[in-house]
Amino acid sequence: MTLEPFGARLRHAMDTRGPLCVGIDPHASLLSAWGLPDDVAGLERFTRTVVEALADRVAVLKPQSAFFERFGSRGVAVLEKAVEEARAAGALVLMDAKRGDIGSTMGAYAATYLDKDSPLFSDAVTVSPYLGFGSLRPALDAAAVSGAGVFVLALTSNPEGAEVQRATAADGRSLAQLMLDHMAAENAGAEPLGSVGAVVGATLGDAGVDLAVNGPLLAPGIGAQGATPADLPGVFGDAVRNVVPSVSRGVLRHGPDVAGLREVAERFADEVRAAVSDR
Repeated sequence: MTLEPFGARLRHAMDTRGPLCVGIDPHASLLSAWGLPDDVAGLERFTRTVVEALADRVAVLKPQSAFFERFGSRGVAVLEKAVEEARAAGALVLMDAKRGDIGSTMGAYAATYLDKDSPLFSDAVTVSPYLGFGSLRPALDAAAVSGAGVFVLALTSNPEGAEVQRATAADGRSLAQLMLDHMAAENAGAEPLGSVGAVVGATLGDAGVDLAVNGPLLAPGIGAQGATPADLPGVFGDAVRNVVPSVSRGVLRHGPDVAGLREVAERFADEVRAAVSDR
């Protein structure tokens, strides 16, 4: 059975659970801070704890695929289990894989994350459009078939991104704006929210682009990177209600205590609600 479109499911999750995405980023320093070994056993313990603590209460969990892939097939097996358990508990899973390629290779990435029969099937996946927006067509089409979503890199929070994303296209638009305009076209007519989202850093100040893409706006940079929920209206303006703020270390450093993880995630969600409530 095809799922309800991702945009509709995300809107419902944000309205009922609060507009927050928590990353699952088991890098070596966090494993150490939790008193865990930097091996598959530590990876599994860390991941299961985060899923247990948060999957039944936050809107979105976002595993960073690279931190699992570094352990090879056993790490990917941990990721598969985390995706399954998080979705079973009601969280939407956004796979942070940032895939980008062309033709059959992009099609294979799409099958990995957006085919319902794949063990890594996720509610959405992050992708890079800088081989040309048209290179994403296999992923966009696969997501439409399965009811999943795609988050496209637009204006990222890393300072190096500006040399590409702020560059000027032939028609005078920035490359970021060109990508955002493509996303708006993909989402045209969707209600209550399109399923093609943009990644726009919460640390940017005034983004300086038109963010009216009728889709979700994933906003990394809250917490450890310096942005706060109070910064969101200034960055996103009238589109702020469609923002999904993403927090990783700001929540994860409060583990391995389950109650601590839940408390800080709930606090972030409340702060986001307060920041966008009058919009």
